[in-house]
Amino acid sequence: MSEYHFDVEKVTAEVVAWIQEWISKNGSNETRVVIGASGGKDSSVVSALMVKALGKERVIGVLMPNGEQKDISDSQTLVAHLGIKHFTVNIAKAYEGIQSAFEQAGVVSSHEDFSPVFKTNTPARLRMATLYGIGAQLGNCRVANTCNLSEDLVGYSTFYGDAAGDFAPINKLTTEEVVAIGDYLGLPSSLTHKAPSDGMCGKTDEDNLGFTYHELNELARKNAKGANYEKIIAKYKANLFKVKIIALPCYKPDLPLFLEI
Repeated sequence: MSEYHFDVEKVTAEVVAWIQEWISKNGSNETRVVIGASGGKDSSVVSALMVKALGKERVIGVLMPNGEQKDISDSQTLVAHLGIKHFTVNIAKAYEGIQSAFEQAGVVSSHEDFSPVFKTNTPARLRMATLYGIGAQLGNCRVANTCNLSEDLVGYSTFYGDAAGDFAPINKLTTEEVVAIGDYLGLPSSLTHKAPSDGMCGKTDEDNLGFTYHELNELARKNAKGANYEKIIAKYKANLFKVKIIALPCYKPDLPLFLEI
């Protein structure tokens, strides 16, 4: 296995070419791509890659707050920077509707009874349904997955929520590699270097995981075992089934990977 070296110019060119080829084979020269524009580094970089590969006229960003979203300005910055068509769809009423239906069905007695897992994953699944709904309404669209390798290795995505999609341009690239591509493409640093968070619990991903993505990435690419090695491996083994089931078409870089996925 080769020594790890990330050539951002080479990889970016390869991802762009892969996107163009995949869309050509699974659509047409008029097919558009629908992306959830959260304003985080992953959705920002995927959006920028789509614009570079297909042109801004074929990229549609969707802003999906659940009620009030404190960092919605980041999503607005992204779509303005790229100049892409976008829609804002507030999912609050849909989310509240499901909660009310659960209460009426007797699944829970009150809003206070909903579990943290429900509160985190249900909005993510509603957002994916929204992306597919917009794609269906507009016609001739494909939905882009925006998960990265680091998240997938430890299951930090919502099964059939943000882990779904038609194709996955960056899900074999680590968080640090994604940031490098974003910087190379000239995205605002406020987006590419934003601390990753689900935007709901008030904590960063790394707070919730109990280790940094850097430590995880060092293990994945260089087989460097840090202080939280056992914790990382436990999460990796417990969540590997997600990636095995949702095996999306993806760009695969020629880079070392010491964890099977």
